[in-house]
Amino acid sequence: MKLVREILAELYGLFVDDGWLALQVLAVVFLCALAVGRFGVSPFAAGGFLIVGCMVILMLSLRRSR
Repeated sequence: MKLVREILAELYGLFVDDGWLALQVLAVVFLCALAVGRFGVSPFAAGGFLIVGCMVILMLSLRRSR
């Protein structure tokens, strides 16, 4: 049973190494989907926001890790 728990913890760590980073990316994706679905924003504009938002999140995460 301990082996299974360790394997699951390792798999979880592969996908969610930094919980704050994952939460921020999910927030940006949610905001883009909301903008397109509810407010009629162009999908191209939302895609640009998604790219820029993820790059900003990555830069902030790198700055935090130093």
